[in-house]
Amino acid sequence: MSHFKSKYAEELVKNAAYIGTPGKGILACDESIHTMGKRLASINVENVEENRRAFRELVFTTPGALQYLSGAILFEETLYQKTSSGKPFVEVLKEGGVLPGIKVDKGVVELPGTRGELDTEGLDGLAQRCQKYYQEGARFAKWRAVLKIGPNEPSELSIHQAVNGLARYAAICQENGLVPILEPEILADGTHSIGTCSAVTERVLVACYKALNDHKIMLEGTLLKPNMVTPGSQAPKVAPQLAAEYTVRALQRTVPVAVPAILFLSGGHQSEEEATLKLNAMNQLNTRKPWYLSFSCEPFNRAPSRPGLVRRRMSRKHKLLSLPGARLILRQLLAPIRVLPLSLTELPESLHVSNYNLLR
Repeated sequence: MSHFKSKYAEELVKNAAYIGTPGKGILACDESIHTMGKRLASINVENVEENRRAFRELVFTTPGALQYLSGAILFEETLYQKTSSGKPFVEVLKEGGVLPGIKVDKGVVELPGTRGELDTEGLDGLAQRCQKYYQEGARFAKWRAVLKIGPNEPSELSIHQAVNGLARYAAICQENGLVPILEPEILADGTHSIGTCSAVTERVLVACYKALNDHKIMLEGTLLKPNMVTPGSQAPKVAPQLAAEYTVRALQRTVPVAVPAILFLSGGHQSEEEATLKLNAMNQLNTRKPWYLSFSCEPFNRAPSRPGLVRRRMSRKHKLLSLPGARLILRQLLAPIRVLPLSLTELPESLHVSNYNLLR
């Protein structure tokens, strides 16, 4: 049982519940400078701070773009950036009803003693960073642990490292006023079945919440950001309804009712359309779901399909208020979860990126 005591306790519960507002989700704008470089290169834009800032300004200030958001995860650089008129992005988000958050992990390295499994870095100095981020206006944080499925993976060592890292991060965040979002991501790489993914997901989540209990984390002041339960990226796809059933069943067996919301990752190996179909199917299931189920989306996923538009909209010579094309892209991206007129055969080709764990 949690014995968490902090001057921030009421604020943590309030902010976690706000991020879990029905009908809204979170925007993941926490790509590293290296990852943003690759994405800007896909639209022939140079990876310099001004261009990264201009893209963020496009995302945050396009009219209507924040309508379906309750939170936005920022990279450290973005937390301190401003619009071209001098207003801090943090203030833009708050005025739009969006809580600013911050990515606090430092990426992954290979875990010694394993067959290529990974460990997340970033605990050193985390308390001091969280204090600074809170002062700058951040109200939640995100930490990503990465696990993979293989013949003997995930190993007990990998799971132990992942969940204890998440628990230590969560404790530090709550002590310093930030709601911790827990992201134990099980990679889709492989040929494994949906049943295997389900079993591994349950095993990891059980270990995660055991570690959180051991560290006396207040679950009402946390959020979960897991993978959906799906077959491996090289295995045949299954219907969204089946993926929804497996995912919700895994959550029912492992996630305490005290957790206010679960926000699913949409990137990596599936399109927004696929993720939306599955999330919609989860919410339509006639079964007990004590947590709010919603989305975490990335703003850049649609950009490569409209490179000229995005480049023009990032230019200082164009006013964002007169950009119907940009508004359309952002509104499509951030539309509320709904039934889509798509069948499994109509879904886009796979967007799986091998070794996605190393790109974020």
